Amino acid sequence: MRCLERGFVVWLTGLPASGKSTIAQLAAARVREVGVRAEVLDGDWARSTISTDVGFSRDDRRRHLLRVAWVTRLLARNGVAVFAAFVSPYRDVRAEVRRIVEEEVPFFEVYVKVSLGEAVRRDPKGLYRRALAGEVKNFTGVDDPYEEPESPDLVLVNEGVPVEVSVGRLLGFLADLGVLPKF
Repeated sequence: MRCLERGFVVWLTGLPASGKSTIAQLAAARVREVGVRAEVLDGDWARSTISTDVGFSRDDRRRHLLRVAWVTRLLARNGVAVFAAFVSPYRDVRAEVRRIVEEEVPFFEVYVKVSLGEAVRRDPKGLYRRALAGEVKNFTGVDDPYEEPESPDLVLVNEGVPVEVSVGRLLGFLADLGVLPKF
């Protein structure tokens, strides 16, 4: 594996169950196939490691995501392609994350878009069902808002298309920008 001369951060945001982590994992695997170091960070990883002490209040989510921002920046400045998959529901916090990362490396906000109905239908962890029943509080898309990005670098509509299509669009976007080789 080789490090890129300059790494970058792809920040995938969207509703829970929109497919962010799946896209990140598949994209990172394809990047590794061409010999480039790639890492995937997602909410499950972060909340079980660097953010075990935070909940889901607005302030806790901000602290959680700023920690992740610093980790992604560190990895990327050392030549790693970083795919960060986080709901990150608030525009102002995503802007803060972008400012932290872009001080040293390229940052690309990618909105993984699905309807709330599709996210509820997928619901791999049963969290929407529990939130709709009132068992889970502050759940994004149910009783806490998701603020759609106003001008993301890329929108991946991940509903009604195979996930491989979304991954291909993401990798094509990065190759067109010259941060990755053509796939």
